Amino acid sequence: MTEDDDEPLYEDGGFDAYETAAVPSRAFVLHPDMKSAKSRRLPEHGLAEAVSLAVALPAIDVIGAEVVRLPRIHPGMLFGSGKVEELKTLFRAEEIDLVLVDSIVSPIQQRNLEKEWGVKLLDRTGLILEIFADRARTREGVLQVELAALSYQRTRLVRAWTHLERQRGGFGFVGGPGETQIESDRRAIDDQVIRLKRQLDRVVKTRELHRASRRKVPFPLVALVGYTNAGKSTLFNRMTGAEVLVKDMLFATLDPTMRAIVLPTGRKIIASDTVGFISDLPTQLVAAFRATLEEVLEADLILHVRDISNPQTAEQAADVNDILASLGVRKTVPLVEVWNKLDLVDASQRDSLLAQAANRDDVLAVSAVTGEGMATLLDHISGAFEEEKSERVFDLSFAEGKRHAWLHGAGVVVQETQTETGWQMQVLWTARQEKRYRDL
Repeated sequence: MTEDDDEPLYEDGGFDAYETAAVPSRAFVLHPDMKSAKSRRLPEHGLAEAVSLAVALPAIDVIGAEVVRLPRIHPGMLFGSGKVEELKTLFRAEEIDLVLVDSIVSPIQQRNLEKEWGVKLLDRTGLILEIFADRARTREGVLQVELAALSYQRTRLVRAWTHLERQRGGFGFVGGPGETQIESDRRAIDDQVIRLKRQLDRVVKTRELHRASRRKVPFPLVALVGYTNAGKSTLFNRMTGAEVLVKDMLFATLDPTMRAIVLPTGRKIIASDTVGFISDLPTQLVAAFRATLEEVLEADLILHVRDISNPQTAEQAADVNDILASLGVRKTVPLVEVWNKLDLVDASQRDSLLAQAANRDDVLAVSAVTGEGMATLLDHISGAFEEEKSERVFDLSFAEGKRHAWLHGAGVVVQETQTETGWQMQVLWTARQEKRYRDL
């Protein structure tokens, strides 16, 4: 196929390019290891996650994967000329027709690499958008994905019309046919964006009405959050008896689900299963799914579900905390870490993890698959809503940094004011939390 045969608006991959393919695309995954980029992850772990993302799409057959050391970014090709040529030979030998680059690739770099390699190319943002398009089931989810995709496609229209004349004349009031087509496509996308935003606004208003109704009902809201594939849906099903889709793949669950639970004490609560987080989540998706993620802002208790068997569990937890902070989750909302997948932990580490969890008030170790620890988790949730809280105001000196950090980590700080000698703290805590503080 020549460039002239391409469909302009979807030349950059198209939202349905892989879903409708009769034969799975033979794909190769590249993870650029950039010295200039700060990352919490080892390159090998980053590559493994990128491969997992690719495998999450049924229309992709991953043939190989490689970490590419990148001392510096080459503006036109991303990679150096020698590496580009080396990979070209490899792709031809393996008959690769789709390359997935686990990084942000500019439209110019994407166009140049596709032309040089003779393949289709998707960057990390494009791949995650494809997965979300494949997963969305509810009307809201579909609208959110379409909106994110259009925002992404708009920035890449420059690629579609490089075969047309783009000479501008005078002050730029007169453009060549290529420029005219690009502007026409941009207007078409902008019109679709406006239409989608109007539809989403109606959905958001409906969601807000549901929230307002829930506020009138004295049922606390417990939100499950966590890195994608941490086992949230399995835990949610175990807690509620629901049948949310459970698969060992990234982003198996996209649309939020809510269910009522009767705790051992007889108290009723509402549990909410949310879309999984991931490092470097595309900004378009964060914006589009904000209405869904804002369910977390209404929560009375947050369960941060962690795959404790994953070697990158600490890095994943840090990514989740970053996203929660960016959403504006109140520090006063209690947060409990649920160390899930105990059944997959090596026996030599298991006792150590259980001992660590036992020494912390805000950590519970469970296996949603086997049910281990679930009774303790439900008791803990019950206790979180049964305990009375009292408010206190006191002064802390700068020398008491450990206590200051503990107060913020426990999420009990209502307000603080810095003084000449330290901080004046206003806290809201339970008797159990106050005792823990005194024991520091």
